[in-house]
Amino acid sequence: MRPNPGPGFGLPPADTGNPFLDRLNGVLTVMLHAERRVDPYFRPAFDAVFRTALSNVTTALINRRRHDDGLAIAEERIQPDEDAHVDAIIAAFTAQMRALWNPGYFERGGNTKTHGIVRAELTIRDDLPPAMRRGIFAEPRTYPAWVRFAGPGPYITTDIDDVGFMSIGVKVMGVPGPKLLDDEKHTQDMLGVSTPTFVTPDTRANVQLQQWSYKNASIFYFYNFTESHVLDSIMQFLWTKTQSSPLEGAYFSCVPYLLGEGQAMQYSFQPRLPTRSRVPRLPFRPPDNYLRDAMAATLAVRDVEFDILLQLQTDPFLMPIENNAVLWPTRLSPRVPAAVLRIPRQTFDSPEQMAFARVLTYNPWHCLPEHRPLGNQSRARRRMYWALSRLRQEMNGVEHYEPTGREEFPGSPPLPTPPSEAR
Repeated sequence: MRPNPGPGFGLPPADTGNPFLDRLNGVLTVMLHAERRVDPYFRPAFDAVFRTALSNVTTALINRRRHDDGLAIAEERIQPDEDAHVDAIIAAFTAQMRALWNPGYFERGGNTKTHGIVRAELTIRDDLPPAMRRGIFAEPRTYPAWVRFAGPGPYITTDIDDVGFMSIGVKVMGVPGPKLLDDEKHTQDMLGVSTPTFVTPDTRANVQLQQWSYKNASIFYFYNFTESHVLDSIMQFLWTKTQSSPLEGAYFSCVPYLLGEGQAMQYSFQPRLPTRSRVPRLPFRPPDNYLRDAMAATLAVRDVEFDILLQLQTDPFLMPIENNAVLWPTRLSPRVPAAVLRIPRQTFDSPEQMAFARVLTYNPWHCLPEHRPLGNQSRARRRMYWALSRLRQEMNGVEHYEPTGREEFPGSPPLPTPPSEAR
């Protein structure tokens, strides 16, 4: 552990101002941790039999509570008080980060724990339907990438004590053309999490979540008697679990993006690995960083690939832009293979390479205009991610850095030459 990192390591006790709620949060946390120790013994069978059906039922119940705004395909609508909500989210994250981390050791406000950052290459398929050949998917090509796998945050915990959630951040390099954020000129960032719907439907709800998170009691966002998000919690719990390896789980964008003018999409990453790692020592405590250990063991002996799938919006109500808690139904729009993310065999867990993850900034607005993020939470991310990354860089005394793909670390293979530099 780094010296003097601040109090952000481990799960802090709840501080809601209500002793009963604090104790209740502690009991529920213990129950969650106990479930995570036995989850792998029944979860594969449960998911195979029940998860799809229960996800569909939960989505139908969520949709019954919504009203149709009459939006068209790929159409956005600014939400009431949207800017004020973004201000409140940034303020809550800032206060929490300042409380958790000491100067020089600031971590990200979310997706906080780095399991690993690895070299990769992203290859666009040559059989993509013509309507989907937009932006980075316009032509078959291979790009270098840095891929960061992470845990949930906002704390850094032992892996078995997190909430069963993982994230992926893919920084594609050598991408020609203008970008929507000008702090990076040649990158396209793609972000995903292990649940197909976002934890909150919109920025208004996200403010509530961050307020409870600041009190170290996020569970009461879902089970708040004044404005319950029980259905959202069911969807999250259906897709969170005791993870076996960051290389073995699927990841979903959750929020939509343009796929050229007049088209909206979501994307996902589906692993090709046919096997699953065993979580060691269960039902007792596994090693603190067993997810990183599983990654290292796999990449020591083989390459790993993910299929990148695109799902087009075909129904503006059942596949909404402004509500990210709704699962887009694959019966209306199947996920279409568009690219392959290949992670070559490598060693990635040197101290230098792990530290490199803290230098990089991922933002979905590092993108081509053809892939502009859509919806109120995506609009919030532009300002929120920028502000929080600047806070992290300022408190750590580092400058913004755009990677080139030529970075070298012990044991890590070279990335392919970016297409824009090939001759």
